[in-house]
Amino acid sequence: MPRPRPRPRTRTRPRTFDELLAEGASVPTEGWDFSWFEGRAVEARPSWGYATTLAGRLGTVDGPVLDVQTGGGEVLAFALGRARGRPPLVVATEGWPPNVRKAARTLRPYGAALVAAAEAAPLPFADGSFSLVVSRHPVRPHWHEIARVLEPGGAYLAQHVGPASAFELVEFFLGPQPEESRTARDPERERRDAEAAGLEVVELRAERLRMEFFDIAAVVHFLRKVIWMVPGFTVEEYRPRLRELHERIEAEGSFAAHSSRHLVEARRPGGPGGAGGSGGAEAAASGRRA
Repeated sequence: MPRPRPRPRTRTRPRTFDELLAEGASVPTEGWDFSWFEGRAVEARPSWGYATTLAGRLGTVDGPVLDVQTGGGEVLAFALGRARGRPPLVVATEGWPPNVRKAARTLRPYGAALVAAAEAAPLPFADGSFSLVVSRHPVRPHWHEIARVLEPGGAYLAQHVGPASAFELVEFFLGPQPEESRTARDPERERRDAEAAGLEVVELRAERLRMEFFDIAAVVHFLRKVIWMVPGFTVEEYRPRLRELHERIEAEGSFAAHSSRHLVEARRPGGPGGAGGSGGAEAAASGRRA
């Protein structure tokens, strides 16, 4: 979603409730390009700047790199395009078919391979294949698989969605959520899970960030794109609540929520202790390419 900036003073887009619903329901949802939200929704960005941080790391790693659940490949492509150097091998995984096709096209100019792999399946790579594993907003981190494919001394660098992210919006549609749902994705719990998998967490930073929706089309598109927020969301099923939210946005100017993000870096003990190393290139390349 675009960074916060002044809202446009004039708009030529549809204004009626039905037109806005139809517009939000018609926008393609593949990939993680949020440029459509420009002027319609904003979200503050974490202070660490994940994509820029990733670009810096890619410029120094001298072994194979894996991006898990790459989406449409946009973030990895951004980082590769700005890195001062290139790893000898870059591989990404993705499981949703529309994203697989888009990521393959997006990453091809950067020499990165795309492997079609279901989110819940084991990673299709040999033990110790990668010097660096990265991910932005994985559905869930599979810590034992991450530890398995990292070479000794290799690193995992990722930005995760944190607990109760955008729950103001979630609870508007679903009502109050149980405590176990609100505390899922807790960064300290993830630290414990990573350590249980044999990794050492060397950095963990969390922030809660303001987001705003300026029309109901943005809400509809967001819930269609980020499908785990309101599982099974459809315009038809939630039309009464959408109308209520539309009227609230029209009266108040926006609907505010707060996203939750954390940056995590973990290392597999052993080796030189850095994200470098050259082992595993042939094993990593043996996955099925899309």
